[in-house]
Amino acid sequence: MSKKILFLTLTLSLLLAACTSNASPTVVPGEPTPLTVMTHDSFSVSQEVISAFEAANNIKVTFVKGGDTGATLNRLILESLSGSTPSADVFFGLDNTFLSRALEQDLLEPYDAPQLAQIPEEFKLDPENRALPVDYGDVCINYDKAWFEQNALPLPTSLAELTDPRYANLLVVENPSTSSPGLAFMLATIAEFGEDGWLDWWQAMKNNGVLITSDWETAYYTNFSGSSGRGAQPMVVSYASSPAAEFIYAETELNESPTASLVNEGMCWRQIEFVGILKGTENRAAAEKFIDFLLSQPFQEDVPMQMFVYPVLPEAVIPEAFQQTVESPLQPASLAPELIASQRDAWINAWINLMLN
Repeated sequence: MSKKILFLTLTLSLLLAACTSNASPTVVPGEPTPLTVMTHDSFSVSQEVISAFEAANNIKVTFVKGGDTGATLNRLILESLSGSTPSADVFFGLDNTFLSRALEQDLLEPYDAPQLAQIPEEFKLDPENRALPVDYGDVCINYDKAWFEQNALPLPTSLAELTDPRYANLLVVENPSTSSPGLAFMLATIAEFGEDGWLDWWQAMKNNGVLITSDWETAYYTNFSGSSGRGAQPMVVSYASSPAAEFIYAETELNESPTASLVNEGMCWRQIEFVGILKGTENRAAAEKFIDFLLSQPFQEDVPMQMFVYPVLPEAVIPEAFQQTVESPLQPASLAPELIASQRDAWINAWINLMLN
């Protein structure tokens, strides 16, 4: 281990030790407590950051990736309905589009984490603190700059304009029943066209050759031309921060990102991600410490460059490279949480009946 990494690890250990619960010693003698965390496939954390948490708390974390958020949630719900012990202690990645479903199924145990006092109220959507906010980002349509330039095609400036025949077969979206960005985008269309008009828009898009995949990874890395250069669609439902990832992690140095986002009014959806303790866990104390860790400054400052979303902790420092390349929507679409809770399943079924039959 280099001196730099050793110094960073020790520093993070001290920071994390300061934010853990005072109910028990920071370091417990003996074997590490095992903790299993269920996440979506896009979860990422720097190894030195998670190692520092483990060392400070004598906990060994195992991450289990369950697919996209919708698929992961479905898995946990099935486990709960079967009456079996949960296969994980903590669930990270639940977002505001699926939040009410998880709460209705009574999957999570409340935890009033001390760090919640520092987090803005706009991110706290569960008054009982069963789901605690960790990060947020905007689901938007990303586009391949080079493709539009080479084809001399003007960018669409609204969702309505995407139904124009000029954009036929150019957009790939995710299934809202299995994908959180897919569901977020569907909700954006409902906010834009209303409950009486959103299915008409989707019918027009179906007629215009919109492509549907089950998950974000397939849509972005297989179908989208802007990431692999081999996909057939130059537009994809992704995140306003995806162009930053393309720029920062490009194999060769770039002057600008090869992709960008359509951020006009009503074209994006603000997505908040949550973490919660799964009901029935036998490792409650370790689960609390892990949530404290997710809301601590070391993890919150690691979030932007790992998952390309914003931290909810106002004090977290956001890297300059991230801030300079992420486009902010002019006005993200929104719907009342209680409306989503009451109509989400009906909307998804209506979408499936229209788009997949």
